[in-house]
Amino acid sequence: MSRFQVYRAALPGVCATDPHRMVFTADAQGRCEVFTWDATAHRARRVTDRPGGTLHGAIDADAYVWWFAEDARGVGNWQFQPFDGPFTGGPGRPGLTGVPDGTARGLAVTADATVALGIGLGDHTTVRLGTRGGPGREVTRVNGTAALAGLAPHGNLLALTRTADAPRAVTLLTPDGTEVAALPGDGPHGRLWALGFGPAADDHPTLLLVRERGDRYTLATWTAATGTVTHDWCALDTQFTARWYPHGSAVLIRQDRHGRSLLRRADLTRRTLDPVPTPPGTLLDAAPHPGGDLHTLWTDSTHPPRMRSTAGTPLPPLGTVDGRVPGTLRDLHTPGPDGPVHTLLSLPETTPGPHPAVFLVHGGPADHDRDAYDGTVHSLVASGFAVARVNYRGSTGYGPGWQRAFRDGVGHTQVTDLTAVRADLVARKLIRPDATGLWGTSWGGYLVLLALGTRPGLWQAGVAVKPVADYVAAHAAATPALRALDERLFGGTLAQMPEAYAHSSPIRYAARVRDPLLVVAATHDTKCPPAQIRSYLAALTTAGAPHESLWLESGHDGYDGSDHVTVLRRAVRFLDRTLRRPARTAPPPRRPAPAGEGSAHHTATP
Repeated sequence: MSRFQVYRAALPGVCATDPHRMVFTADAQGRCEVFTWDATAHRARRVTDRPGGTLHGAIDADAYVWWFAEDARGVGNWQFQPFDGPFTGGPGRPGLTGVPDGTARGLAVTADATVALGIGLGDHTTVRLGTRGGPGREVTRVNGTAALAGLAPHGNLLALTRTADAPRAVTLLTPDGTEVAALPGDGPHGRLWALGFGPAADDHPTLLLVRERGDRYTLATWTAATGTVTHDWCALDTQFTARWYPHGSAVLIRQDRHGRSLLRRADLTRRTLDPVPTPPGTLLDAAPHPGGDLHTLWTDSTHPPRMRSTAGTPLPPLGTVDGRVPGTLRDLHTPGPDGPVHTLLSLPETTPGPHPAVFLVHGGPADHDRDAYDGTVHSLVASGFAVARVNYRGSTGYGPGWQRAFRDGVGHTQVTDLTAVRADLVARKLIRPDATGLWGTSWGGYLVLLALGTRPGLWQAGVAVKPVADYVAAHAAATPALRALDERLFGGTLAQMPEAYAHSSPIRYAARVRDPLLVVAATHDTKCPPAQIRSYLAALTTAGAPHESLWLESGHDGYDGSDHVTVLRRAVRFLDRTLRRPARTAPPPRRPAPAGEGSAHHTATP
């Protein structure tokens, strides 16, 4: 095997004792799987071969390869095998024995083979500790959603995270479960995230943190001796993450800012913040390695992801696309009540504008669209569509104030921004007002449904993939983590604010949908459960709304590329058919759909 297609953002993880031994995730005949890479021999080995694919992989200091073997619901366990194990799909051993299957909530392995696992079990989280391959004893069990953020190099301290705005956002524990400190993320302190322990193997581990303070994000550290120290000299205006350099006196900061990436080196001893040169575009990941080597996974809208090493270390050659990626990219800003709304607009070059257009709506809402290669954008632009990627209010990458700006209510604020950008692009004669559609996945799919229901006739088509369709029902059936997210968005529980949830629910507006809609759902989806989508489809049928549905035998986060190809083909054909039809001056009359009309069902099996 000589070329690989990146399936998700995943740099090679490097073995600390042999930096030429790496593990990464990539495409394997249409599925995401875990591979090893021997940089000395320029040789790859496929480790996993699972029907649903494998996303989570790692390598420890002894060059054991780890992966999370999960089912379509995301439930499974950690496995490991030697770096030089069987070529493909060989047997793995449980990371720790006696640990119940659950969802992945963190993995950490020290140089002496001490293993810590975070496992989600319904409405609580357990942390187990032991020696690699041996029995795992429970260190702690907490209610709600939590995750293991790190294990100190000596194994003498664990960090557990909850939501960033919780009174106990980060908890420090000893291996016997004794609480050492609880770091707040609420009130005047500001939200708090834990990024992992420093590499120094001593008795005084340092935990790396990010603190949100006012309109800035600030680097912070914690030790038992100093408590939390906020490094005000290292404050940035948008979200960032950071990784320790191997020597432990500096960290590499990767900042997401206005749809692109910036790198900086923060020296904790000298208190300096220096830029690290990187080409314009997006860094999906960046990691410093021994000897001054820096690995990056870079992309922009016209270049698929590329792995790079500043020291010339051979990295896995990634897949590419034939010929030049079509389209030209423009950055546009539309005035809004909380500041300009940034749009990445990709335009076809083969035909003059204005163009039929598709708004590709990102999910989250705590996410953003990037100047990065996207196969869906490529397919749409090659088909003659303009593609607008809007970083509406609530998106990351534009500062804390932008992320909190929900003045029109959950969902409605975002639809307001999409509507304003549409009007702006029409006024600039870049897109056609009579041929504009929406396409979104997960929370993006939710916004598609809400937009079509609250602005009937404005959009001529919609594609909603694995969406929230009935917010009340979805909240009741969702995982604890998603219920907590909903409660933060709405400012309270469903029982406390029933009208707010109902006001933001697409099913309330289903009877008003009048333009063609394709809904894609997954039968094993635990994040956007299938039952609430079926209720929405039934409401569309009752109202006579034109719609189609596509059902996948998968979960919310499918790792099988065949599902993605199935959805892509069906959606592009649907949009081509609906947006290239003759223009009309008024919405079609409403009528009940006769039996068998108005809803097309198709099931794609991985």
